[in-house]
Amino acid sequence: MTDAALFVHRYGDSAGAPVVLLHGVTGHGARWRRTAEGHLADRRVIAPDLRGHGRSPYEPPWTVDRHVADVLAMLDVEGVERADVVGHSFGGMIALHLARTAPERVRRLVLLDPAIGLDPEFAGREARGYLVPVSFADAAEARAFRAARWPKASPALLDEEVEAHLEPLPDGRLRWRFEPAAIVGAYSEMARPHVPPPVDVPTHLVIATQADLVRPEFVVDCRATLGPGLTISEIESGHMLYVDRLAQTGALLRSWLDGPVDAR
Repeated sequence: MTDAALFVHRYGDSAGAPVVLLHGVTGHGARWRRTAEGHLADRRVIAPDLRGHGRSPYEPPWTVDRHVADVLAMLDVEGVERADVVGHSFGGMIALHLARTAPERVRRLVLLDPAIGLDPEFAGREARGYLVPVSFADAAEARAFRAARWPKASPALLDEEVEAHLEPLPDGRLRWRFEPAAIVGAYSEMARPHVPPPVDVPTHLVIATQADLVRPEFVVDCRATLGPGLTISEIESGHMLYVDRLAQTGALLRSWLDGPVDAR
């Protein structure tokens, strides 16, 4: 088992209160740049590429436990004892298990349309789609592919994604910068039975109303476990909240993270 360090994107004020932003499956930490610069500029923003993604190590295992250990090791390296943690999609599942594993390290938890306890049939279908990785003849083809999946993304955001996230293959074609096998493993993990966040970590669950990804039984269990320690919001958006509704998502994060910790 390797303990190689995650690649970390850093934004904001290095002297500010720390917040960790965890991306979703196939993503990378630089996707948070606009959120960080536009809404968390006075925070110390730490946005890693998760294992198997971006410029971080690609070696297995790609389990939830390994991802959690990676993030805890990153916090140690960064000298951060306690931080707010925000996770989107698969990153939401990692954030939740991080809070359960080491609640003393998590001040507040935000789950942005988390992919937790997914239907196994759906997860299996999605996983099999990554067995044959997609590649592109050039950057323009890759940009068109991403634009079709992010129809509300600005042209500048699409340009940034292409510049940051493409890498060349030996045959000269281009592909997104992630390990396909790690993505298959991630979907297997997302099909695990859900567990709620720990009762002693204030949690904000943000649901993208157009995505239909957050399972109702997960919401019920969160309400029963956390009671007044749970806040739930809805954003009229597809699954990529911080792409589709950048300003609204960023303002929500800023407002809630700046609130008193004991407000329940």
